[in-house]
Amino acid sequence: MALLHKAQITPTKLELLAAWLPAQPWYDGPATPAPERVAAARLDDPAGEVGIEIMLVGAGDGLVWHIPLTYRGAPLEGAGAWLVGTTEHSVLGTRWVYDATGDPVYVAQLAAVIREAGHEAAEEFEIDGKRVPREGDTKLTGSGADVAAPTTVTGVRAGEPTVITTDTVTISVNRVPTTAVDPADAGVLTACWSGQEVPVVLARLR
Repeated sequence: MALLHKAQITPTKLELLAAWLPAQPWYDGPATPAPERVAAARLDDPAGEVGIEIMLVGAGDGLVWHIPLTYRGAPLEGAGAWLVGTTEHSVLGTRWVYDATGDPVYVAQLAAVIREAGHEAAEEFEIDGKRVPREGDTKLTGSGADVAAPTTVTGVRAGEPTVITTDTVTISVNRVPTTAVDPADAGVLTACWSGQEVPVVLARLR
């Protein structure tokens, strides 16, 4: 369950991405992008400490970019290379926003959703002390995979795809989710949303 808050965020996530995207080696869109939210979904952190969001954004180039993010209440040690920026959240205070491919909590949960044929987390808003369900706009589906769960991230290679190596598996994260889905494909996370009813691959285990 992903608990969200009705809050003001300064700067916004899209404002952070506008400054961050042009510096990424896998990004070849407009030099001064104006990112727009296309769709998004959440993954659970079992410890309830790290927010994990799968963002799909447009940047004025006709492509939809896959940008997984994590949100933390304190800096992640050793992860400065993946820091997108910080925001001020009117409920939670300062939040450190990371490119999730460099965050071990995201890596573990991404692998779990794929391995266990899981889905996106249910979302709730907390309003006046009450929890109100929020209808999501993105469907995530893990295919299932007979591989061991990773326990340690051993490396991250930025690019298209971004490749994460662990002690048990390698995970490829597609920054442009355009890979066609084979119905017999295993070890993948797919997504669909309004306007993209045919599932596309966001990530793959191997």
